[in-house]
Order: sequence, then structure tokens, then C-alpha cells
Amino acid sequence: MEHLKGVSVFVEAAEAGGFSAAAERMNLSRSAVGKTIARLEQRLGVRLFHRTTRAQSLTEEGQLFYESCQRALGEIRSAEALLESGRQEIRGRLRISMPVLFGRQCVAPLFRDLLRTHPHLDLDLSFNDRVVDLLDEGFDLAVRNGSLGNDSGLMTRAVAEQRMTVCASPTYLAAHGAPQTVGELAAHTGVVYYRGGQQRPWSFPVEGRTSEAILPNTRLRLDDLAAIADAAAEGLGLAWLPCWLVRERVQRGELVRVLTDRPGLVFKVHAVWPRTRLPLPKLRLAIDTLAAGLPRIME
Repeated sequence: MEHLKGVSVFVEAAEAGGFSAAAERMNLSRSAVGKTIARLEQRLGVRLFHRTTRAQSLTEEGQLFYESCQRALGEIRSAEALLESGRQEIRGRLRISMPVLFGRQCVAPLFRDLLRTHPHLDLDLSFNDRVVDLLDEGFDLAVRNGSLGNDSGLMTRAVAEQRMTVCASPTYLAAHGAPQTVGELAAHTGVVYYRGGQQRPWSFPVEGRTSEAILPNTRLRLDDLAAIADAAAEGLGLAWLPCWLVRERVQRGELVRVLTDRPGLVFKVHAVWPRTRLPLPKLRLAIDTLAAGLPRIME
């Protein structure tokens, strides 16, 4: 247990974006937070935060440590929630918003299992690809993919990551060949995601930069990922899709992943809920269910 000292304070400071915000969340003084993290850094032998007179940000080592600690604390909270559910019946209703395809395929099965073990819990699951306003629309929790906006009225917790991949049908690759580099994508036709009047670029991690973005040539634009996978399987072009979505098609031989020597972009999956001092047990249980049930990296 000695090794756990300071970890929860460190995670809170990382998620809050600084010592002062973490102190406010945890009802501690800023000095107490700073000293706790300094002791943790001394024990680990690394600097976890860059410090200036006005702000703190994670170092590279701090980011790695944060990701591991966050997962470990999620497991601990899940265990506590299971024990608590044995002592205190989880009851009441939760309204949860989630993206359509990701929610239906990856999230809803977890919550269906949750209902089987908690007979007094009611869930309203809403599937929608737009970013809902939790407060105005009365949602207790939302699952969101990718980057988040700066809404100080919301709490967030990263619960998983999903990796992207480029794929195509065997017939397309037989006719046009497989791209060997990201640059060669420009010579191919893509089936692309198009929503709100904008085409989503295909992004690839680049050492020293955030990402390399490609806008492929296209004759087919769709606002549904499953429809993109269908079109790619029919040979209409390359597609840039989440690995979890195409895994079974790849196993069946309907799609083939290309550029496999190039790391795919990783999007974080977040649980988002209205800011509150102490989340109700039913809300904590739902969040911990996501963290424990979703793979750390979905690929």
C-alpha cells in the first residue's frame, strides 16, 4: 500500500490540468498537492510534471505513468463498486448517451450485463453521433470518442483507446495494388466519412509531430462507419476505420489491412458526466463498468 500513496493525487492533478484545480476538487490545499506529488517524484526517481509559476503539465514520463495509474485506479474503483453493490443495492435510473455504432457494438453489451446483476437499476441508452448537451438534455453520462472540448461543467475519465487502420477488399487490391507508404494513398480512391459538410482526413502519427493528415480522392462519401466498411468490402476503395469495426471482416477475408508497418492513429474513449462533488453509486458503477469492460487499446 505504500506504493499507492500519492497516486490518486497525481491522477487528479493530471486530469484537472494543474495543482490548484486538483486541490479544489479534492478539498486540499495547493501546497498539500504539490508536496504529495514531489514525494511521489522523489520515490520514483523521475519528474512527472513540468512546472512554471502559472501552470503544470505532464512530462513524457508523467504521461506514461498517468495512463498506467488511471487504469489501475479504474480497476480498484471497479472492485470497490462490486463490494459496495453487495452492501448497498444499486437502484434508480441513468440516462446515457453514446455514438451509434460504437455504442451498439462495444458499450451496450456491457450495460446489458450490468442490468442482469443489478435488478433495481434502470438504464435509458440513447444512440446519437452528435455531441449532446448533458445538462440541457438531462443525461447523466455520455461516452465520447476523440478529443474533447473545454467544458468546465463536465468531469471526464479516459476509459479506453481505439486504433484506426486502412483497409480494402482483396478485389480492390488485386486491381489497384496495395499502398506501401502514406504518400501513395494519393494515387488511390477512398471511401470517406463525411459529416456536417466536412470530410474527415485520414491521420497517421508522425514522430515529432501530432499527425500527418491525408485527404484521399473519393467518389463516395458516407456519414456512417458501417456503410463505409460495406462499401470497402465491395471493392469501392480504401477505407480508414477503427480496428474493432473491421476485425471480423478481416478474419473472414472480406477486408485486408494495409500499411500495417505504420502505427495507426489512436483515439481516446472518454466517459463524460456533469461535475459533481460525489457521484452517486449508480453513476460510479456505470463509469467503472466502462473502464473495466472496454479493452485498454481496441485493435
